[in-house]
Amino acid sequence: MAKAQYANPSLWWRLSWQLSIVFVAVVAAVIVGLCVYGAMILSPNVGTEDELTAVLDEALGREADGRLVITDSPRLRSFKAEAERLWFIVADQDGRTVSYGAIPQAYRGLADYIRLIKEGDIRGAKETDESASIDAMETRLGTFRVMYGGDPSRSSTFLTMLIETYPIYIPLLAVSLPAVFLAVPRIVGRALRGISEVAREAAEIEPRRRGARLPVDGIPREVAPLVNAFNGTLERLESEFRKRQRFLMDAAHELRTPIAIMQTRIDGMPDGRERQRLLDDVARLGHAAEQLLDFERNDQAADLDEPVDLVEIARGVVADLAPLAIGAGYQISFQSEVERLERKGSPSALPRAMSNLVRNAIDHGGNSGMVTVSVSRSPSGGGRITVADEGPGIPAEHRELVFEPFYRVTPKSSGAGLGLSLVKQVAANHGGEVSIESSAAGTQVTIELA
Repeated sequence: MAKAQYANPSLWWRLSWQLSIVFVAVVAAVIVGLCVYGAMILSPNVGTEDELTAVLDEALGREADGRLVITDSPRLRSFKAEAERLWFIVADQDGRTVSYGAIPQAYRGLADYIRLIKEGDIRGAKETDESASIDAMETRLGTFRVMYGGDPSRSSTFLTMLIETYPIYIPLLAVSLPAVFLAVPRIVGRALRGISEVAREAAEIEPRRRGARLPVDGIPREVAPLVNAFNGTLERLESEFRKRQRFLMDAAHELRTPIAIMQTRIDGMPDGRERQRLLDDVARLGHAAEQLLDFERNDQAADLDEPVDLVEIARGVVADLAPLAIGAGYQISFQSEVERLERKGSPSALPRAMSNLVRNAIDHGGNSGMVTVSVSRSPSGGGRITVADEGPGIPAEHRELVFEPFYRVTPKSSGAGLGLSLVKQVAANHGGEVSIESSAAGTQVTIELA
């Protein structure tokens, strides 16, 4: 059972991580989409600014007379290799400028005005299709205004935007993912609350609960067909059970007549071993028919709330079966710790259950020793009836199976295999249970009633 539970995946866990993946995918798609959109509308030089600032910090210099110069540094050569059309003009606040690369004709006239512009995006002129940007850049020599262009790569713009926007999406993911894992189980739990209630009620359905159905109110619409199908299955099972029940009761009733006829005919036979053997066989057949009727009557037990005295019932059963026990080679005794032990129960089913226990002891006790019937008050305040014999005992592998209908410890046993099953059924109808203890020194069966 435990393996089956672990084999089934957890719905809330699956929804949690799947929704988290969906959420991350949506956020990533939004971020990528915004970066793509930004790369399409922003200047293609956006991705150049940081790299150019680092290049100028290394390559920009100043002569003794204050003139600006560009040296061919390793970083500048590396950057030039990546962007072959790179160009830029650097201006200080005094109006001195220095340029690098092939300056587009349309932008050459702006060299004297660069120092006046803090930042700018220049594009869309008829004279050129090339974009230019103006930014203030910090270097080891101070702050300069730089106009630059020649790096039309949209991919660098995209990567720049992706890197620059991480303070937005990283905190968003850091806050949202735990929220998803915390919220989804609660949401799923509320949605499945109705299913949990249905599962609890399904586990409580007993074979004797006729008309038991699972509720469909309050469960998700998608699960309702499964519950309806289960209710339909219960209805079909009950229908088949009623047919079986009617058949068994009708068969048991029908058997009474031929059994009585056989009994009459055998009684008219001359005395002898064959006559006695036939009488014994007919008696067993009659007892089996009565047990079938008892089995079905107990399943329909309705008289469970009448006052009964367990001591009186047990004493009566012992008195009725004492001749049978003595004739089979036993001694039989009755013991009770109390004079009376009253409770609510069935005055017809309880005597049958006790009688079956005593008959079972007579049939399987080895035809010798003592059969003891005792009544006592249980620690919970209910009643306890115990029937013990001194027979060979029941093998351990059979002890639980003996309570199953039609089960016999030995295939050649003369009984129908219904005695202990009837006892268990009667105890269950009264809210009790049956236990068995057996060893080589004998067997003890106890009915514990609440």
